Amino acid sequence: MVPDHLMFFIDPNRCIGCQACVHACAECDTHKGKSMMHLEYVDRAHSVQTIPVVCMHCDSPTCAEVCPADAIKRTADGVVQTARKPRCVACDNCVLACPFGVPKSNPGLELMMKCDMCYDRSSAGLKPMCATVCPSGALFFGPMEQAEHLRTRSEPVNRFKFGRQEITTKVRMMVPRGRAPEYVDVLSAMEDEPAGRRDAADRADGFVPVDMLMASLYEEGETR
Repeated sequence: MVPDHLMFFIDPNRCIGCQACVHACAECDTHKGKSMMHLEYVDRAHSVQTIPVVCMHCDSPTCAEVCPADAIKRTADGVVQTARKPRCVACDNCVLACPFGVPKSNPGLELMMKCDMCYDRSSAGLKPMCATVCPSGALFFGPMEQAEHLRTRSEPVNRFKFGRQEITTKVRMMVPRGRAPEYVDVLSAMEDEPAGRRDAADRADGFVPVDMLMASLYEEGETR
């Protein structure tokens, strides 16, 4: 089991788009050479800013709730596993249902694949591969006290709201200190975006809600 004092943190403002995490993810022993995470652009038309997308490991995972084959399991310590090959029917229900845009379908394997927090490592108290190689600290795995000490200008949030759906996650997202509400209302943040970006999100052609959320929370040029 993942030790209780160790937590996973994402600090999108520190991502430099180097892809080190993506390549390291494929090296995890349980991933069989396939990366279980990806990078997304916050606003590709206007910026090179990227954000690492890993599974948020929801307390009540929507992906598992919509799976007709019961292929997605959540461990006792709160880690949501990738779909089990013998059960997965590659229906893509989980891909469509995840509010964070995390699961990806692999047509060649007929299998949904997503971050499982490098469970062979994290359950033994080791850092997930992505957090091990991230040069900027955008991905961090460790005690809450250490994260807060290293991120004096940010604070962790693990409660999100998508319309009427409220989600608590095992993974924490760092947002500017003093600007973090009791929970992050993602859809409200999206409504504050320019119409062009809202339309792009509606078309699901490269934007994910969390990217747009971070663009609204972080001011351009803010000190990291």
